[in-house]
Amino acid sequence: MSATRVFVARLAGCTVFDPAGDRLGKVRDVLVVYRRTESPRVVGLIVEIPGKRRVFLSIGRVTSIGSGQIITTGLINVRRFEQRGGEVRVIAEMLGRKLDFNDGSGEATVEDVAIEEVGPGEWQVAQLFVRRPKTGGSPFAKGATSFVQWREVVEQTKGGEAQSAEQLIATYSDLKPADLASTLMDLPQARMLEVAEELPDARLADVLEEMPESEQVEILGQLDDDRAADVLDQMQPDDAADLIAQLSGERGEALLSLMQPEEADDVRMLLSYEPDTAGGLMTTEPIIVSADATVAEGLALIRRQEMAPALGAAICVTLPPYEPPTGRFLGMVHFQRMLRYPPHERLGTLLDSSLDPVTADTSAAEVSRILASYNLVSVPVVDDNHRLVGVVTIDDVLDYLLPDDWRSHDGDDEKRTPTRFPERLGTVPVPTKRPVRIGARRRAGNGTQ
Repeated sequence: MSATRVFVARLAGCTVFDPAGDRLGKVRDVLVVYRRTESPRVVGLIVEIPGKRRVFLSIGRVTSIGSGQIITTGLINVRRFEQRGGEVRVIAEMLGRKLDFNDGSGEATVEDVAIEEVGPGEWQVAQLFVRRPKTGGSPFAKGATSFVQWREVVEQTKGGEAQSAEQLIATYSDLKPADLASTLMDLPQARMLEVAEELPDARLADVLEEMPESEQVEILGQLDDDRAADVLDQMQPDDAADLIAQLSGERGEALLSLMQPEEADDVRMLLSYEPDTAGGLMTTEPIIVSADATVAEGLALIRRQEMAPALGAAICVTLPPYEPPTGRFLGMVHFQRMLRYPPHERLGTLLDSSLDPVTADTSAAEVSRILASYNLVSVPVVDDNHRLVGVVTIDDVLDYLLPDDWRSHDGDDEKRTPTRFPERLGTVPVPTKRPVRIGARRRAGNGTQ
């Protein structure tokens, strides 16, 4: 082994390689089992492999840990991980737990766990990095930290006491929303809800956009109406509309009344469209400028960190006002074309004359054909008065086309029949509910033309 003692929190996100240097996946947690008299024994790692599947990697298969990477023997069972009785996840379940010192000196909270190699292929918990309660009155003060041996402390077992989620959230702070959503869905249900409640509004909104319908509804159901409305305000309008559509009419209307008026208006507008139309798929927050805006101004808007790649692929040019529904839609300017012109060039002279907008009642099938036929990343949507009301991006269409269980589907295990646009199979689709399009917009590609 290249390292005999490592801290588990630092292992989260480390890349796992086979002996040839090929990437197998990333570490998401460490699995241990408790022992009666000795410290917990490490039995393996939970590794996320391509396809968002979590698998178990026996610690005996690990040959090297160090420099932010883990080397294995190359043998890995790709069966989906299922936690067994007696197994404990260090990051998900141990971090944040309360401990009492055996010498009666008080309590502490686990902030990290060190594991060490005690023999070939044998690892165990070596030390705990803990923090005692703060003693000063300052709101910025923190308690003293120390390293303790497992035998020096005992876990608290007070009935009904919620396990702290703060340390777990801190450990997962660098995860992308999609990865954090996948991680939360792997936690026990009670723990998932606890962590979700502790996440900041904006972070929770990003995570909800990446979750399946059932988990979205379950988590939102645990929040009071004021907090739920704040989270919905932070979501993309079309994702918020999808989520509200799954709630009862009474609670949906209650949440809409508590949301910011501008956000609620966008959501209500989206809910008014049929789910299998451009209006039902679109987002209402594209980049919109006047014809007098310059290339420099357009590129500055695209460069904003919060701008989703699919929405930054093109800029919409309209007459005032510049909030949907806008003034008359004039056209779109693709970002690649802007790169070919000087910064002072007016965007009104760079419009793509070959791209026609679609109407809000255009079918989702037709929108997908337009995007595929013209190699587009997005297409504008206008109303009967030719006012821009939104854009449909390629990720919106992908979310609609994918089967409802695509997040849990392993892809290579079986052949799957398309569930969308069954007219290709000689049948006619009959929508029964607004389909949930789960937050892929942050993963869409760059624009074209």
